[in-house]
Amino acid sequence: MKTRAEAAAATGERILDAAVEVFWELPTSQISLDEVARCAGVSVQTVIRRFGGKDGLLAAAAERESGKVRRQRDEAPVGDAAGAVHVLVEHYEAVGDRVLKMLAEEERVPRLSEIADRGRALHRDWCARVFAPDLVGRAGTDRQRRLAQFVSVCDVYTWKLLRRDAGLSRRQTELALVELLNPMLKGS
Repeated sequence: MKTRAEAAAATGERILDAAVEVFWELPTSQISLDEVARCAGVSVQTVIRRFGGKDGLLAAAAERESGKVRRQRDEAPVGDAAGAVHVLVEHYEAVGDRVLKMLAEEERVPRLSEIADRGRALHRDWCARVFAPDLVGRAGTDRQRRLAQFVSVCDVYTWKLLRRDAGLSRRQTELALVELLNPMLKGS
């Protein structure tokens, strides 16, 4: 019984791995269960039985990947802008271009809009946690504005502007982000 459960779990993970791989390679409208099944080495019926179809598969893959992002981002130290930016840029270097692809498609694919909204909430919560010492003593609109500033400076689009559009090195991108954050930090 245990071996069967482990095999089923491994198959589920293989399907999710394939779904993520296919998602990043193709426009969302071109993703098919056939392609995911082929990449995972299973039948389409196995994918459907396990995830209930394309929407269920996308939701499960997004949930799993969101957990990975959360764990990686949780390594960022609270109250240390340079340390937090290092973790953030590490994350963007790994998946930033892929996130930008998803954001470009979210208006055309309602399911992606939901996933992007969850990602935005995760990013906002991350900023609230990492910059908590710099939000102390702020309330209401003043706190909302400052948190929105942290969210904006640390956004994937800011990383894109610095890293991709301006052609800064990874190190220079980190430095630029810290310099943008410094005026908002209590210690500065």
